[in-house]
Amino acid sequence: MRVSVDPMSVEPDPSESAPMHGSAAAGPDGRGSEPLRTPAGGSARAGAGGSGRAASEALRPHAEDDFAAELAALAAQDDRPRPARWRLSPWAVATYLLGGTLPDGTVISPKYVGPRRIVEVAVTTLATDRALLLLGVPGTAKTWVSEHLAAAISGDSTLLVQGTAGTPEEAIRYGWNYAQLLAHGPSQDALVPSPVMRAMSEGTVARVEELTRIPADVQDTLITILSEKTLPIPELGQEVLAVRGFNLIATANDRDRGVNELSSALRRRFNTVVLPLPESAEAEVDIVSRRVEQIGRSLDLPALPDGIDELRRVVTVFRELRSGVTVDGRTKLKSPSGTLSTAEAISVVTGGLALAAHFGDGVLRASDVAAGILGAVVRDPAADRVVWQEYLEAVVRERDGWTDLYRACREVSA
Repeated sequence: MRVSVDPMSVEPDPSESAPMHGSAAAGPDGRGSEPLRTPAGGSARAGAGGSGRAASEALRPHAEDDFAAELAALAAQDDRPRPARWRLSPWAVATYLLGGTLPDGTVISPKYVGPRRIVEVAVTTLATDRALLLLGVPGTAKTWVSEHLAAAISGDSTLLVQGTAGTPEEAIRYGWNYAQLLAHGPSQDALVPSPVMRAMSEGTVARVEELTRIPADVQDTLITILSEKTLPIPELGQEVLAVRGFNLIATANDRDRGVNELSSALRRRFNTVVLPLPESAEAEVDIVSRRVEQIGRSLDLPALPDGIDELRRVVTVFRELRSGVTVDGRTKLKSPSGTLSTAEAISVVTGGLALAAHFGDGVLRASDVAAGILGAVVRDPAADRVVWQEYLEAVVRERDGWTDLYRACREVSA
């Protein structure tokens, strides 16, 4: 006998398992209401009936909290058709990610800087019954894009499975409250739903990060979920049926090919969208500066404008070593073992701003970013150090206006 079960009726004993992030429960309009999230060890967030701290005090707020005003403005002016349980139309979701100006003058900041068609394909994929796989080299904003897609579509980006070599099958399917299981046997009270199971029952978007890091047999747990839109619970003789609005976003990076390669059966269940590296230096500078400013505000770091020239130099170094040729195309270079991604450039500049704030005059200078550049480039102490020294002497030393960077890099490289 096939009986569907509502995993949201499960209330596991909090003493036996860490509290899970909540998700938007369907409201009268079918699009969900504001969730009450309780992080492990924390308190319910303010504004949702709890007495916890405001989301604005979080070191890294969820996308739906950080950009709540933009999402609300889009929803208020979005008169286009919305798929079942979507909070915004596909057009509004794309606008949220790519940025724009609404008819009432509200400015939507870009969350992703790249080809518009990539975002449009990703959004329309999630409006069908196909799951979405975001693929690309490390640092191409796969996680960032998946979070913002879930936030715009479902109003909740926290239904997340973080893939690692140790991710168990229970993280994707369901687990058990073992105290209840031993005391009373398999029952709905003993069942602990996974984020994917919760998304299926609520008609929202679930996320699986670093899919190719997950063991192959655990990956294949998704096949039935994505093809049949069901999750069997044989212990109870029941199943969870996905309701309209459910979908899944997975991310994987190109450098992980061969670690736990996706089976052909699983890959067929996804529509794959490849996120490229920024095409131009200006585009990458724009991405890095925007993200550094966002992070800097949360950490009370100095404003970036005074250090924009230093940021440009960091981006130039990364792009040249990544591509194996200087900007002018005249000198071929050896590339280090690391990816030197946009995300790493953001980290180097953010670290430099922290140095400038706490141990300098607040202005980003070459001495503030030199150590960060060295740490990003030299991952393999033997091979990468040779690559770095050759670049330092052949390019940085000879480039006009880069004497201060050359000296700072030589000092930290000694």
